[in-house]
Amino acid sequence: GGEKTEGGARRAKIGVLRDAAFTFYYPENLEALERAGGEVVSISPLADGDVGDVDALYIGGGFPETHAEALGKNTQLMGKLRERVTRGMPVYAECGGLMYASRGLWDGDRRWEMAGILPLETGMETAPVGHGYVDVEVVGGNPFLGVGERFSGHEFHYSRVTDVAGEARMVFAMKRGKGIMGKQEGICLGSVLATYVHVHALGARQWAEGVVGAGARWKRERES
Repeated sequence: GGEKTEGGARRAKIGVLRDAAFTFYYPENLEALERAGGEVVSISPLADGDVGDVDALYIGGGFPETHAEALGKNTQLMGKLRERVTRGMPVYAECGGLMYASRGLWDGDRRWEMAGILPLETGMETAPVGHGYVDVEVVGGNPFLGVGERFSGHEFHYSRVTDVAGEARMVFAMKRGKGIMGKQEGICLGSVLATYVHVHALGARQWAEGVVGAGARWKRERES
């Protein structure tokens, strides 16, 4: 979106899933969202029953696997989230957020139900699957970042994507780093994008504007 904030006007409410299950957020990322005109609202996926009146959702990193049972029991919030996504709410999910966005999280032969806003399953491994700095190029259309944009970040995760259904697309190419499969990353379906890459606002200058812009567009759609 080209429209910038005039005198700090708020363009969109950005819900951030934040509690013991999701603790990994760079303060600079939340500040960048606010600078881009986002009003950051915290939501607890462990305790809250609704996502509230937000225009977009950012699900950061954390340890959903250690809270999988409690997260899975909050079916009310997950149901509200799915309902919003079917109406077009943009969701940007990274690492732990990707696991939460999946249909289910496997640890050994146990499976916990997750939010199911992306048609994939994730499974835990005992050693890190991806680890280190990454360079990413956006190669497919998505609600947040333009095709051809490049950004840097890092990956560190013990889970892997075990199964992706056909309708989801990979929209990132890893110029450096492992990725989900064969140097591909960024699983996108409709208004939802999930990746193992942790972006840092300073290494991904378009990111905050992309998230707030997507929220502002959905807000205008709902109001029109």
